[in-house]
Amino acid sequence: MKIAVTSSGDSLDSPLDPRFGRAAKFIIYDLDAEAFEVVDNAQNLNAPQGAGIQAAQHVVNAGVGGLVTGHTGPKAFKVLSAASVPVFLAPQGSVKDAIAAWRRGDLSPISEADVEGHWV
Repeated sequence: MKIAVTSSGDSLDSPLDPRFGRAAKFIIYDLDAEAFEVVDNAQNLNAPQGAGIQAAQHVVNAGVGGLVTGHTGPKAFKVLSAASVPVFLAPQGSVKDAIAAWRRGDLSPISEADVEGHWV
């Protein structure tokens, strides 16, 4: 199974990006193969609107079974929920820390967005 983790950089040691729609990058991590790819989210960093929806669609298209991020707005959460992609919040740390927390079962899925729209 693959999971997506919002990231500030290109490696597993990069800090988790607390934003979802305007995250710098997504690390798509394959838990079975223990391999990852980096998906750039630059097109949404300065988007005047729709960043969360577009980012959610990219994550859904990556075929992930879950998303780990710091925060998720209502429109992005709706897209992810409709695609049956559960959202898990990790408050801080590195991408590697978030993956380890996922593996340990320390993260619980949220049932609704945790920030208002257009949160930066």
